[in-house]
Amino acid sequence: MTPSAAPSVESIRNLCLLGPAEAGKTTLAEALLLHTGAIQVAGNVERGTTVSDHDPLEIKTQHSLQSSVMHAEHGGCRIHLIDTPGLPDFIGQSLAALEAVETVAIVISAAAGIEPMARRMMEYAAERQLDRLIIVNKIDAEGADLPALLADIQATFGKECLPLNLPDAGATQVVDCFYQRTGHSDFGAVQDAHRALVEQVVEVDAGFVERYLNDGDVDPGELHAPLEQALREGHLVPVCFVSARTGAGVAELLDVIARLLPNPAEGNPPDFLNGEGGAAQPLHARPDAAAHVLAHVFKVSIDPYVGKLGFVRVHQGTITPGTQLYVGDGRKPFKVAHLYRQQGKNHVEVPSAGPGDICVIGKVDELHFDAVLHDAAEDDHIHLKPLPFPMPVHGIAIAPKRRGDEQRMWDIMNKLVAEDPCLLIEHVPATNQTIARGLGELHLRVLLERLREVYKFEVDTQAPRIAYRETITRNAAAQYRHKKQSGGSGQFGEVHLRIEPLARGAGFEFVDQVKGGTIPGQFMPAVEKGVREALTEGVIAGYPVQDVRVIVYDGKHHAVDSKEVAFATAGKKAFQAAIREAGPVVLEPIARIQVTAPESATGAITGDLAARRGVVSGTDSDRLGQLTVNGEAPMAELTDYQSRLNAMTAGQGTYALALSHYEAVPPTVQQQLVGQHKVQDE
Repeated sequence: MTPSAAPSVESIRNLCLLGPAEAGKTTLAEALLLHTGAIQVAGNVERGTTVSDHDPLEIKTQHSLQSSVMHAEHGGCRIHLIDTPGLPDFIGQSLAALEAVETVAIVISAAAGIEPMARRMMEYAAERQLDRLIIVNKIDAEGADLPALLADIQATFGKECLPLNLPDAGATQVVDCFYQRTGHSDFGAVQDAHRALVEQVVEVDAGFVERYLNDGDVDPGELHAPLEQALREGHLVPVCFVSARTGAGVAELLDVIARLLPNPAEGNPPDFLNGEGGAAQPLHARPDAAAHVLAHVFKVSIDPYVGKLGFVRVHQGTITPGTQLYVGDGRKPFKVAHLYRQQGKNHVEVPSAGPGDICVIGKVDELHFDAVLHDAAEDDHIHLKPLPFPMPVHGIAIAPKRRGDEQRMWDIMNKLVAEDPCLLIEHVPATNQTIARGLGELHLRVLLERLREVYKFEVDTQAPRIAYRETITRNAAAQYRHKKQSGGSGQFGEVHLRIEPLARGAGFEFVDQVKGGTIPGQFMPAVEKGVREALTEGVIAGYPVQDVRVIVYDGKHHAVDSKEVAFATAGKKAFQAAIREAGPVVLEPIARIQVTAPESATGAITGDLAARRGVVSGTDSDRLGQLTVNGEAPMAELTDYQSRLNAMTAGQGTYALALSHYEAVPPTVQQQLVGQHKVQDE
């Protein structure tokens, strides 16, 4: 196969590099590209010269901040390679890449051992039923205990994690354990590792089990089908050893990818669904180049100069320039103008993309993340099973530095949100703030820097205000007469009303019980308008009032001077007077919180939540040593929670928030909020 030829499905390998920061994923990708001849000189992360970390902010921070797509040719195969961020704040980019590949390679540093990000990614890949491969990188690291690390891997992820090769000659090279029956390694004899691999593979096929028991061995060359079955079922998770820095094991890893990893027809098919909600039916794409097109947009990139790029995994059919495609349930197709294959920031135009291919479609505004592309109108209800993205809970309020730039800010932010499935922008009417939400402080810091560096847009920032509310605790009544005389016709309106508390979350009710026309019907909407105005402004602390019923039962009018403005004012003032007599309280939002962290942090997390007026409702641990803490806490106590959680867990903890309910703040907090409102009024 020449680099420009359209590959057959059987000759494609799709691999995603996942794992913690500093594991060496980007350097490993560079080593793989170099060995295949895709590049002539290996780049360097510190110098900012790697193929995958091409974004200016990635070069500046020396960390991958977004996924990067590359390709190489080896052993008659085209290898599509996706390098992903290892920092937890950018996990959305890593998760999205799962939809483009058959195999996930979890990269573990021999120096650092098994880190939380590796555990999380193994879980995500297993849930998505992807083939998994563990790559132990930096095997030449000083003090690395590789046998102990392999034992830790098996203890953490299961005995099905078996080495395909082992370090040799002091970790300066590796020796094969699958095809090679004998030999020596730094771990001892190769024979034991070979036997363990073959026994694990043949277990999935009764015919091979019988042969193995009778003959004592099976030719590994005959084990392709059971090997692929073992990989699909998670019955085997191969482990490979490599040093991306020295090149040890790089050639052997490429051979593993080409010879042993699944092609798109051998991996588990993606979880397509046809239909919506509970009526949706599973649908499996067929890796058939002649079938109608089914493809998925797993990444969107919006360049200020190039425009929108959609990174597409083709699952079925063939896409060529000129192909007409629909986006999801869109009724109007678009025509593919150009089709590219990506190599970091560079793209090469290609004549076609078939099943298993990863390509890029440019300058189509309708493209969006997670869109399914198809060429048949009847396929408009096909979509992929949603990915379990973490909820963006860390927020910052933003506003343009220059007045009048609000629309431009929203336009830019919407572009950034389109690129990142874990970034959210919203306007909160209750606080009149525009809030950007991400997965952590670093996530939002990079967002602000991208606004400045890429889009040359400056914003002011502050902490989001808490959406407090006001309500009442008992019944009360009040009346107010608005009378104004100034030479000509005056203003007159008198309103008598009662207020009653409603159940929490019930909202607001307005009841007209006026009899005898003491307030003419045409003025009642004005009374309600005045009451609603007071609801919005708040009474004791300046926060919206909720969960109250207002009953207007009497009043007075004047045949000449009564006007709508008079009754609106009277309604507002009567309502405010009644509130002050009805035991007013300030309500605060209570959040459901779920914290995930190492078990060792249990005491610190539960104690910290208690100190924040929180309540822990339960804890749970998994076999990987991860703890989940569920509870509730006031939103006001969680504004700096990410920083505190990082300190308690050495940066290994994550959390998710969801609004639960509102409840009254403690008296001391209410006094403080009421006092602040009085100062503002003065």
